[in-house]
Order: sequence, then structure tokens, then C-alpha cells
Amino acid sequence: MGIPILLQGHERSITQIKYNREGDLLFTVAKDPIVNVWYSVNGERLGTYMGHTGAVWCVDADWDTKHVLTGSADNSCRLWDCETGKQLALLKTNSAVRTCGFDFGGNIIMFSTDKQMGYQCFVSFFDLRDPSQIDNNEPYMKIPCNDSKITSAVWGPLGECIIAGHESGELNQYSAKSGEVLVNVKEHSRQINDIQLSRDMTMFVTASKDNTAKLFDSTTLEHQKTFRTERPVNSAALSPNYDHVVLGGGQEAMDVTTTSTRIGKFEARFFHLAFEEEFGRVKGHFGPINSVAFHPDGKSYSSGGEDGYVRIHYFDPQYFEFEFEA
Repeated sequence: MGIPILLQGHERSITQIKYNREGDLLFTVAKDPIVNVWYSVNGERLGTYMGHTGAVWCVDADWDTKHVLTGSADNSCRLWDCETGKQLALLKTNSAVRTCGFDFGGNIIMFSTDKQMGYQCFVSFFDLRDPSQIDNNEPYMKIPCNDSKITSAVWGPLGECIIAGHESGELNQYSAKSGEVLVNVKEHSRQINDIQLSRDMTMFVTASKDNTAKLFDSTTLEHQKTFRTERPVNSAALSPNYDHVVLGGGQEAMDVTTTSTRIGKFEARFFHLAFEEEFGRVKGHFGPINSVAFHPDGKSYSSGGEDGYVRIHYFDPQYFEFEFEA
């Protein structure tokens, strides 16, 4: 690993980082109201999306990077013009917006809200092609989620369903047409903090408070692999071109004792997908890693931490020559 590119654009802990489809841009959100976008090649800040008034929990960009979607603890989900930074839509909610995402075509958005202050958790679906849904703040579908709140959610393949991870450790596949639960599995014993699909959308990886990340089939939700650690896993991502998965985590924020060391001791951990074996670690953050993402070309990855920094790491040649000896 060469020297990472350090992105310093947030005053609070990073909550999520996400590359656009091409990988030229990296979007970062944090427990401050700032939404940043950076050039991934050199770490130069391209701009910010200003408007939120609370912590921003989630961010997504659509397929052709026209629009950006963000969800916040200020009880709103907002749609932005990627290039100009202009706010295009403001959807008010009764509680914090925890997860958000564009479907494959970029026409339909979904977001989930927290169970708080007497409001239950909902998943809402809006069709951006119908301006009246936005203007009247009336989703075409709203799924109540009574049992355990949604802590992570992504669109499934072809935009036919969403895959949601819950506080209980359950996974549900909800139909984006009818709202019904198509598949329900419980392979994790504690909260699911993150879900990320493979590049071809056939698989996804979960990250859980139960100290594991797991690989699932995105159509059947069949559990395929498990990656074990000694700490809660906050985020996990799949390499687009190698059988590799990167995990980020650490103690919970309240358990961290501050120590003055020159190099952060919180590590991103690399596992082989097929063998479930760890083969590498990258130090650097001064607090738990809250979000990890592979660049779409697989030549670099980024991590966002409790320390408020985002680090872009380019792999050295050994990484690509590495063959796993089972």
C-alpha cells in the first residue's frame, strides 16, 4: 500500500461513503449536515450539497450520476442535482431517514425511516417520473415494518425488490411492486449495519454487530459464506474483480479509549471470498471504520471512520499478483 489520500471534509464521524458507477466520484456523508463529493483519483473536493440540518445517515448516486439522494436525522430525504448541487426535492418524514437508494434505472427511490418518538419504521417508494408524488409527499407505496427496525437496505437485482437488514439480525426481501415480504432469513444474531451488492448484483455481503460479515445470494437470500472477526463489523464490501471482501469495524464509539499514537490502530481487514480466510490488514484510522467501499475498477478502496477522515487506498502490485494458497 502506498500513502493513502486523506479526505478532510467533515467535522464529525463518517456515516457512509459511496462511489458512483464509473468510480470517478466519491460521495461522503457524516454526523454533520455536510454532503461532500470528491474526485476519487486525487482526493480533490468537487463540491458540497448544502441543506440538511442534522446528521446525514445515507447517500446514493443514480446510474448515470445525474442525481444524488441523501437521508438525514433532520427528518428528510433530499434529491440533488449532482453537477450543480441544487436541491431538487425535499421529502419530509416523521423520523430520521436511515437508508436510501435509487433503483437500477434511477427513476424510483426508496428510503427507510427510524422507529422513534412514537413513529414506526417505514420503507417509502417514490417514482421520480411522477412529480405529484414529490409535490404532495405521497409515496406510491409505504411498507410498515412493525417488528424490528431497518438498519440497512439496498435495491435487489433489476429493481424488483429491496433487501433490508434489521436491528434483530433478520434479512427481508420486500417486493417493490406489492410491498409483501418475499423472503425472510435470520443468519445474524445481532443488528445488520451494512449491506452491499456485488458488481453484477448476484450476491451481497452483510456486516453485523455479531462480529461477522456474511455472503448471500441476492435472489434466494441463501447464506453462502461467513467472515469472522472479534469486533462488531460496521461495513463490508465486495471487490468487483477479485474474490476479495473488505471489512471495517472496531469497538463501538463509546468503548473507544483515546490513545495518542501516530498511526491509527483501526484496521480494514481483507478476506478471501471462497476460503473465508483473512489475508491482509490495513491500519490507519484513529477510531472504528464505519464505511468501506471498493472502487468499481477494483484497484483501490476507501474507508470512512469515526475519526471523521476518509482514506482512499490504492493497492500496490503485490495485491494483484497475490494467489491464495489454500
